[in-house]
Amino acid sequence: MTSALTATRTSDILLELDSARKSGPLQHIVIPPCPELLTRLQQVMAEPEPDLNEVARIASSDVAMSATLLRCANSPVYNVGQPVQTIGQAMNLLGLDETATVMTRFLAQSAIRVNHPGLQRFWERSAKRAVAMAFMARHLPGMSADVAHTYGLFCHVGLPVMVQSVKGYPSTMVEAAARIDRSYVATENANHRTDHAVVGGLVARVWRLSPTVAAAIRLHHDLYAIGEGRIDPDVHTLIAVGLLAEFLMRRHEGLDPDADWHAHGEAALAWLHLPMEELLSWEEELRDSLDAL
Repeated sequence: MTSALTATRTSDILLELDSARKSGPLQHIVIPPCPELLTRLQQVMAEPEPDLNEVARIASSDVAMSATLLRCANSPVYNVGQPVQTIGQAMNLLGLDETATVMTRFLAQSAIRVNHPGLQRFWERSAKRAVAMAFMARHLPGMSADVAHTYGLFCHVGLPVMVQSVKGYPSTMVEAAARIDRSYVATENANHRTDHAVVGGLVARVWRLSPTVAAAIRLHHDLYAIGEGRIDPDVHTLIAVGLLAEFLMRRHEGLDPDADWHAHGEAALAWLHLPMEELLSWEEELRDSLDAL
């Protein structure tokens, strides 16, 4: 694959992914199709004034998705005493944006199955990252909470896709996690000529997610490039907030900061003009939402 700093503008990254899909190592990767219901939801939510009735129809068309919305609305985070019993009540309580994010999480998890013991908590952690990022986006000027949530949810989606379609990849995950002489993605590339950041960017491309999301997923392990002038600012911001989300998630789980935080956390905070004290103040506000997941 092209190195991250060779193709850095979002448009260049999308062309890189398309090219690799046609004739490079990605041509043999099996990308699960985007669920029809998610495509419909994306179309509705892209409208200037989304049709609430259409969102309700989409939610009601899948029994398990309806149950997920009701369970979310009745969770301690949202519960107001009276149990929610209908999709309409759930939507009123959650609001349109949160309803759409819950539906997106459900549909993505249903479409991309995780069948490897090393990824048992994959969708749980993806949901936590998405919630944390959406929360921070609401506190940062000019950042879309919807785009942040989408990036957080799909950031590492290349992992389960590679498990499903690349021979020997589960062994590569074990090796990559154990090696200290090179990065995770370097081990992936050494063994398979591609990595989960590239494959995740392709999933975002095939599923017609935001171009900014696709580019940020493609570059999310190129953390040394935060602040690099050739990369679109919105992509930088998503990657930086994703690093902050991982930091808060690990604290919530009682884990020490990882190597990425030690190496790049200061640069991420600087890019966002965010004091460490403010980031830590968000931890308490996020606790209940992360607990619920």
